[in-house]
Amino acid sequence: QFSMKDSTETGEPGNYGVGFPTFLGKVEDPEARKSKLAAELANGRLAMMAIIGMFFQDGLTGSAWGDWSLYTASPLRAEDAEEPPKPPPFDPAKQVGAMEPLGYFDPAGFCKVGDKEGFQNLRAAEIKHGRVAMMAALGAVAQHYIKFPGFESVPAGVGAVTTAPGTYGFAALFLLSGAMELAVWTQDPNKEAGDFGDPLSLGQYNEEFRNKEINNGRFAMFAAIGIISADLLTGKDAIQQFG
Repeated sequence: QFSMKDSTETGEPGNYGVGFPTFLGKVEDPEARKSKLAAELANGRLAMMAIIGMFFQDGLTGSAWGDWSLYTASPLRAEDAEEPPKPPPFDPAKQVGAMEPLGYFDPAGFCKVGDKEGFQNLRAAEIKHGRVAMMAALGAVAQHYIKFPGFESVPAGVGAVTTAPGTYGFAALFLLSGAMELAVWTQDPNKEAGDFGDPLSLGQYNEEFRNKEINNGRFAMFAAIGIISADLLTGKDAIQQFG
């Protein structure tokens, strides 16, 4: 009669009387045989769980070795941690210089939301032009009263640029400014536009000071353009234009 029973069920389970496949021989000591049988049972149970897990994982991911990136929708996966919210895009309307009475003033739309690099380039140019215009407007007033030795015959106003030796002084100033612009006052991309340090250690590089500088620079650009235009039209220097 056919039986599904193992031939060792009536004796010592798992002991087929031949030992470990032929080359290690039998384990004669009952205690040693009991210990080895317990280890075999434990390893067998672990192996059964492992093989079932590999089959199950292969069915889910297509890989028995657990490439979970191939199956992102697995219900067995821990949920990925939520990504922190992205910072808002760069907004030029919220930068230094947007102040009363005009607020953010860009009617031509040069500055785009999110374009920080483009804004920084334009802001650096604005600050540089403003600083030059402040010195130019002040110089246009000062040259009416101040004459350097050797320049007594040079007229005040725009005529100083076209009359020697004023022409030589203008050329020297132009070359010196170009050298400073290219070699010394270079913009550091890791700093705010126009930040070239604090050589006098005034400790005033804050939002209030920067707003004042930008405002004064904007005003000076209009002032310098007005002084030069009136000089070309009337032939009068900055002080003579007051009548």
